[in-house]
Amino acid sequence: MNILIIGAGGREHALAWKIRQSDLCDELFIAPGNAGTANCGINLSINSNDFEGLKQAALDNNIQLIVVGPEEPLVKGVVDYFISNPSTQHINIIGPDKFAAQLEGSKAFAKAFMSKYKIPTAAYQEFTVDNYEDGIAYINHHQLPIVLKADGLAAGKGVLICNSHEEALSEFKQMMLLSKFGDAGNKIVIEQYLEGIEMSVFVLTDGHDYLLLPEAKDYKRIGEGDSGLNTGGMGAVSPLSFFDEALKDKIIKTIVHPTIQGIQKEKFHYKGFVFIGLMINNGEPYVIEYNCRLGDPETEVVIPRIKNDFVEMLLAAATGKINSIKINTDPRAAVAIVAVSEGYPGPYNIEKKINGLNNNAVQESMFFHSGTAFKNNDIVTNGGRVLAVTAFGKDIKEAASISKEALQQIHFEGIYFRNDIGYEFY
Repeated sequence: MNILIIGAGGREHALAWKIRQSDLCDELFIAPGNAGTANCGINLSINSNDFEGLKQAALDNNIQLIVVGPEEPLVKGVVDYFISNPSTQHINIIGPDKFAAQLEGSKAFAKAFMSKYKIPTAAYQEFTVDNYEDGIAYINHHQLPIVLKADGLAAGKGVLICNSHEEALSEFKQMMLLSKFGDAGNKIVIEQYLEGIEMSVFVLTDGHDYLLLPEAKDYKRIGEGDSGLNTGGMGAVSPLSFFDEALKDKIIKTIVHPTIQGIQKEKFHYKGFVFIGLMINNGEPYVIEYNCRLGDPETEVVIPRIKNDFVEMLLAAATGKINSIKINTDPRAAVAIVAVSEGYPGPYNIEKKINGLNNNAVQESMFFHSGTAFKNNDIVTNGGRVLAVTAFGKDIKEAASISKEALQQIHFEGIYFRNDIGYEFY
């Protein structure tokens, strides 16, 4: 069958790399893709939010399966667009519809869902400009630190942890009255700060049943030792040594199962991935957030560890047969380390030539492009996060060492990556 992946990042390259391995895949298209996805299929110069362009490409290329990578087209209703159009409703599409995608697109919607289905999460209140003064009073009496979350999508930057009431009040004003995050901050969720170990679990669901995928932990801070500004993710590791059977069972019983049960009871149109960001506090799991797609760079360690035919898994989710699949996981450790442009997550320059991608050490690892493009037959940088190198090892320390060795062979002006991804598991 012919398959279309929507998106342009490292997640989409990892998906393309895996889907290309399936005997069920005839032709693979990626819209818009990047310099890496061009090695897996045909890139189409169509923006991820250009629904009309995507529809025409699907019809022109006889697409039978669509995989939506990023969150924005899901929240904007790309699934609704395809399933409501008579010419495209026959195409299987992986992702929730616009209403269900509010689990990621609206923090308040997600919190209300968790409350309704008794899914453990941090205590919270939500505020708009109409009860702005109530929000000020709430902050003034709130225990420190205070977590402020813009309700809508804010490119991964809409969550702030404030260590003083003064800082929280200032940020609250900037978000609500000065549009720091645009319309995403029209509603703000203020919640309890949870301490512990962060991790993520991933499920593939057909809206009724689900398949648990390998777990992962990502590293958001730009600096080593988890210091500095938040980023889209500087690396990820899988599996996690603390994710034992007891914790796994607890997460399934108190979080995963109630989440899928809630999706079913609410009659959400949901055929795709649920990413559940967790905080493990004294052995107890709490949901920090839902995402309605796979994470990045977590995908770059989760997907390589899945040994199944991935297209078969996706089709099972799309056709309500996910319970027919038994997942087969590689027991080895996988570590992905992300190389970024100088200045990221602040301002950075692009179109820096990338050298060393054909080095033997790099070729022996898996490398996934994120912000890359072609220019005059060269591969150049085209984003803040440029690429990720994923390596397997007998444990996380060995996998991280192999990944770093490969990254040291890659060069572009201003390249930076963290040397300590997975450090707490060494």
